[in-house]
Amino acid sequence: MGRIKSRFVKSSGDKIFEAGKDEFTGEFDKKNKEFVAKHAKVPSKKLRNTILGHIIRLAKKAKLEEE
Repeated sequence: MGRIKSRFVKSSGDKIFEAGKDEFTGEFDKKNKEFVAKHAKVPSKKLRNTILGHIIRLAKKAKLEEE
């Protein structure tokens, strides 16, 4: 089971994902981290990674829906 993400993480992640839907990959790599850091002013690395985890989940879900 995964962690339950807060409303802030979900809403921020959804907005960032919509802004760059085609740029995200299904991997947790440096390119994705830089994109999130550039598009959101996140005060901590842990929060940025939590938001990125939510975005990765959305990217994988979108990829499955396309197939």
